[in-house]
Amino acid sequence: MFETAIFISAFTTLFVIIDPPGCAPIFATLTKGTSRKHQRTMAFKSVGIAAFILISFAFVGEWLFAKLGISLDALRIAGGIMLFIIGLNMVFEKRTEKREDRAEEMLEETEDPEDISVFPMGIPMIAGPGTMATLLIMMKSLPDTISAHAGQIAIVSALVAVLIITLVTFLIAGPLMKLMGKSFTDILTRVLGVLLATLASQFIIDGVKGALF
Repeated sequence: MFETAIFISAFTTLFVIIDPPGCAPIFATLTKGTSRKHQRTMAFKSVGIAAFILISFAFVGEWLFAKLGISLDALRIAGGIMLFIIGLNMVFEKRTEKREDRAEEMLEETEDPEDISVFPMGIPMIAGPGTMATLLIMMKSLPDTISAHAGQIAIVSALVAVLIITLVTFLIAGPLMKLMGKSFTDILTRVLGVLLATLASQFIIDGVKGALF
């Protein structure tokens, strides 16, 4: 039996945390200046990697972290530091400069654009500490009145539905950014860089609070 109520609750929660509309402009910014083929590859790889990590973590995350002696707070701090560096690069247009230099050297599609599928898109933008923690809580907090198996299927189905929506937003983000023009995307790059740095700072603050208090 499929638990519709659990599915709706999990879908709503995961959609808010993963935030596909918010991730899409960041994805488009990080793949700006690359070929359409590369953008599609990064979209599928980012979502695929995040799906593998999140579904695996939903079932074995608690056991794995306990065995390794790693806390979610440590994951928040490490992810926050790495994401902060990406945000700074976006604010000061280091990524754009790097891509423009590469484009001048190689105009064909034989170039090897940066792979952003694992970091930062797969982790922590999609499969972030908040998403992992939420999955663990939902998987452990199923009501006694329903079958654990049915509840888990509903939660994983909700996760897959959110990830499909995320993939679609990634696939259409690039063309939309191109239509907006270079000036707009340059401004958006810096604004998103500030937001990424702020989000990274919050990851670090939450991690430190959780570890110390």
